Amino acid sequence: MSRPVVTPGTIQVWSDLLCPFAYVALHRLAAARDRLGLTERVRLDHHTFALELFNGPHSRPGTDTEAVGLGQIEPGAGFRVWTAPEWTYPSTVLLAAEAVHAAKAQGLGASEDLDLALRRAFWTRSRSIGHREVILDVARETGTVDVAELAAALDSGTSRAAVMADHEVAGSEVVQGSPHLFLADGTDLHNPGITVHWEGPWAAGFPVVDKDDRSWLTEVLG
Repeated sequence: MSRPVVTPGTIQVWSDLLCPFAYVALHRLAAARDRLGLTERVRLDHHTFALELFNGPHSRPGTDTEAVGLGQIEPGAGFRVWTAPEWTYPSTVLLAAEAVHAAKAQGLGASEDLDLALRRAFWTRSRSIGHREVILDVARETGTVDVAELAAALDSGTSRAAVMADHEVAGSEVVQGSPHLFLADGTDLHNPGITVHWEGPWAAGFPVVDKDDRSWLTEVLG
């Protein structure tokens, strides 16, 4: 399968909404872009790397331990372990991924805002972003997403095919995981700047960050 085609002036982002590495990358990218005054000049085009379609339902122990590990290198992201009732934990976020795709019909800015708001809702406030009403509430809070239009798109399933088309690409060797960034000049970065190893088994031990290099932000923003 060929490399994704990227429109100049955009960064194509492949990720899972419950991936903490993606949340760190996007938190940093948004902050750097705002600081450099490039928000209107560089847009993010979100695509879905649905971990649950490869690994099964999302695991709370996995996300909790990763949040603890990555929270140490990016405290500004506001990572928190899950504090809501266990039965509300979102084992699937495919509907939320559909919502991010659906918001693209309103513009990349709306899609970006919804994507980051959903991540923050999950990682910092333990909100069950797999649920339709929570998704719509989060969309309403952005102030930039047309919620009625988004609800209609979710209820008709107009973006489900886009999520599954992304899954086909994600299953190739082109996209290596979450997050993976592609630029129009041919550059691509998988999990930019961060390497980790695990102490103990995954979801029972904890991740240790071996490298945390933020120079990639300058590379992708120019």
